[in-house]
Amino acid sequence: MNAPPAPVAGSAPRRLVRPLAALVSVAMPTAFVAAVDPNTPGHYPVCPVLQATGWWCPGCGGLRCVHALTRGDLLTAGHDNLLVTLLALTALVLWVRWTVRAVRGRPAGFRLTGRQAVLLMLVLALFAVVRNLPIGAGLAPPAV
Repeated sequence: MNAPPAPVAGSAPRRLVRPLAALVSVAMPTAFVAAVDPNTPGHYPVCPVLQATGWWCPGCGGLRCVHALTRGDLLTAGHDNLLVTLLALTALVLWVRWTVRAVRGRPAGFRLTGRQAVLLMLVLALFAVVRNLPIGAGLAPPAV
């Protein structure tokens, strides 16, 4: 039988340093994308994969997706890039869990296993292929 993990040492503010640092490191570029609309041509470079191959990569439409998420528009965000929308929501849930565990003095408790990493890569590859096929045209971002 496994014993529960030992509590993390330190005061609550000290335990919150890492989750808050992660929040700031994501919030700063997100705030920029919220302020500088990627739907207006000329503000961001064209995706190099799209430019070189004509194929939508898994991240194409991601900036527009994040811009829509900052406005609370989940429908537009999902239309721009469904995978980024799902990954952003998953990251938010994991961050909240991490923060709550830090407040309670528990270890973060999340590690990406090798199998999970391989599964994530397969999902990214499958998403990239499907969104470039006629059957997956609805997964491709709208043209700007």
